[in-house]
Amino acid sequence: MVRLLPHEIVFGLFLVITTVRLLVVAGPAHEETMVYIAAVVVNALAIWAPQRWPEPWAWRLQFVFYIIALNGLFLHMRWAIPLIHPGKYDDLLMGWDQALFGGSPNLWFAPMATPLLTEVMSIAYAAFIPGLMLTLVQYAMCDLRTARAFYGGLFTLYGIGYLGYTLLPAVGPYVAMAHQFDAPLDGYWITDLLTTLYPVGTNGCDAFPSLHVAASAYILLFDLKHRRRWFCACLVPCLVLWLSTVYLRYHYGVDVVAGFALAALGLWVAVEVWRRDSALRVGIRAMARMAE
Repeated sequence: MVRLLPHEIVFGLFLVITTVRLLVVAGPAHEETMVYIAAVVVNALAIWAPQRWPEPWAWRLQFVFYIIALNGLFLHMRWAIPLIHPGKYDDLLMGWDQALFGGSPNLWFAPMATPLLTEVMSIAYAAFIPGLMLTLVQYAMCDLRTARAFYGGLFTLYGIGYLGYTLLPAVGPYVAMAHQFDAPLDGYWITDLLTTLYPVGTNGCDAFPSLHVAASAYILLFDLKHRRRWFCACLVPCLVLWLSTVYLRYHYGVDVVAGFALAALGLWVAVEVWRRDSALRVGIRAMARMAE
């Protein structure tokens, strides 16, 4: 009997649910629907391969698929989500900020803005993607038990996060609240570069939840157990990154809260996968001793 891992279930559900929604609103022949149909098929193959060939190479091949899918589907949502959800939920998220914080955290940061502080925040925010890619490669090359636990938690939180993008698409405060800020944020050349590239790299619906927060918090705490030196090196940059998501007006306060909740869920999944693999290894060793 095939026993699926949490990330295989969750990311698979995201793909299936989004595919069904696209089939309903756009039909099977629409190019955006066809992209998701293809993703569902390849996802099924990526799940099947380690079952058919329970070898490290098959698992690492699955990890590669999910890494490619995370990046490709993130950008593709720019065209897919408007088909299934034309509106934006920024007003709802602003309301949640009001209910949770008694106001807008984005507006609280506005009087504190200086070019130097904005530049520091921009550097921290811009460093997320290169740091994430480096971490994905590093864990793909480590021992299989650690890799399965790491990717099990990470891809679970990304599956839920992407589903959140499709259910509550929002562009973020830098657009939806632009009229409420007295002035745009000024910095130096990293700030200017980020301001230019961000509209190109975003999909226009990636505010809730904040996966910058979710993924970085998850990786940081996973590193606390498995790579203590990386945890120490990345602790302060991550703290600045979390503040930058609101300071730079890319996320609402509630997006950050949801991001931390996702990180906690991902860590729970990682621990469960680790324990499951540990129990399996103990069982295999016991059977081997009995056979001797």
